[in-house]
Amino acid sequence: MKFTVDQQALTDGVNWVSRSLSTRPIKTELLGIKIDATGDQVILSGSDLETSSKALFNADIFEKGAVLVPGKLLAEISRSLPNKPITITLDGSRVLVTSGSAKFTLPTLSLDEYPNLPELPAKTGVIASDTFATAVAQVAIAAGRDDSLPTLTGVHIEIEEDKVTLAATDRYRLAVREFSWDPSTPGLSTSALLRARTLADAAKSLTGSKTVSLSFAPAASNDRLAGFSGEGKLMTSRMLDGTFPPYRHLLPSEATTTAVIEVAPFLDSVRRVALVADKTIPLRLEFTDGGVSLEAGTGEEAQATETIDVLLNGEPISIAFNPTFLADGLQAVGTPFVQISFTGSNKPAILTGRTEPNGPSIDTYKYLLMPMRYAS
Repeated sequence: MKFTVDQQALTDGVNWVSRSLSTRPIKTELLGIKIDATGDQVILSGSDLETSSKALFNADIFEKGAVLVPGKLLAEISRSLPNKPITITLDGSRVLVTSGSAKFTLPTLSLDEYPNLPELPAKTGVIASDTFATAVAQVAIAAGRDDSLPTLTGVHIEIEEDKVTLAATDRYRLAVREFSWDPSTPGLSTSALLRARTLADAAKSLTGSKTVSLSFAPAASNDRLAGFSGEGKLMTSRMLDGTFPPYRHLLPSEATTTAVIEVAPFLDSVRRVALVADKTIPLRLEFTDGGVSLEAGTGEEAQATETIDVLLNGEPISIAFNPTFLADGLQAVGTPFVQISFTGSNKPAILTGRTEPNGPSIDTYKYLLMPMRYAS
C-alpha cells in the first residue's frame, strides 16, 4: 500500500475518525485506525464498538492495500506536519509517513482481529448542517452526565413527517428544540435515543458539509443504529436502551408572569453575582416593575447584589435558580432577548427567545428550569 494525500485532507479525516476510538478498549485493535486504499480513494475507519466513524478522501494511490495503525499516534503526527503532501507507505510490518524531510515509522496492529463495522442505515432525511448543529447544542446542555442513569445522558429524537423534535433532561432542567427537515419518505414517524456527547460531537464536526443526512434503522430491526453523514464523513452509533421520560406535560401553555430581558447584560450579571457563591448555591432573583434584582450569599458569607432592567408583564415574583443552569439556558436561546415565563415561585420557569423586546416569543426552543429552595 502506498498513496500521497494533502496534509489537510488527511488531518481532517484522522481527526474525525479518532473521535470514535476507545480510551479503554476491550481489545488492542480498537486503539487503531484502519487505512484502506482502493481505486482513487482512501477510507479511514475507527470504532469503540458503540460508535463507528469513517472518512473518505481522494488521494494519488500507487499501491492498493489496507493496514491498521495506532490511531492516536497517527492523529498527532498528521496534525504536526506542515501543509505539504504526505506519503503513507506500508513496508512489511511498519508504516512509513513522509512529508518533505520529515519521516515517521509507525507499528501496525493485527488487521485480522479488527471487527467488521456496521453499515450506515438507509437515509431517513436531510437537514442543513448549521441548523442541526445549533439545535443539538441547544438541547445537549440539558442532558445528564451520570452514567448510572443512561437514559438521561441521551438526546431524544422524535420525527413526525417533516418535523423533528429534540429533547434532553437531567431532571433539573429540560431543553426542547423543534425544526423542519426534508424526510426521505412520506408519512415518516420514528424516534431514537442517542448519547448526547456523541450526537453533539458529530453535529459540530459535520458543519463543514452543507447538509447532514440522518439515518435510523427501522424500529422492527435489531440493529438499533443511527447514522450521520456529510461530505466524506459518516458515523454510526448504537441507540441507548430504555425509554425517555414523557415531558410534554411539563411545558405549561399559560404563564401568570413573563419577564423580557436583554440576554447579554443579564448573562454577565448572573456570572458576576454567582462569583460569591458555590455553583450549587441558589441565585435569588426578584422581578418587579422596575427591574430584576440578583442576589447571592447570606449571613457571614460573601454576598453580591445587582439590578438590571426588565420588561415585566404580570405580578412581581421572587424565585431562585442554579446559576450555572440559568447561564446555560441564557446562552442557548440564541437571541438578543429572553422571555422567562413563570407560573409560581416554586414551579418551573420556561426560557424562550425573542429578537425584539416587544416581539413575539420564539417557541421552537424551550428551556425549562426547576427552581431551588432558599432561605428568605
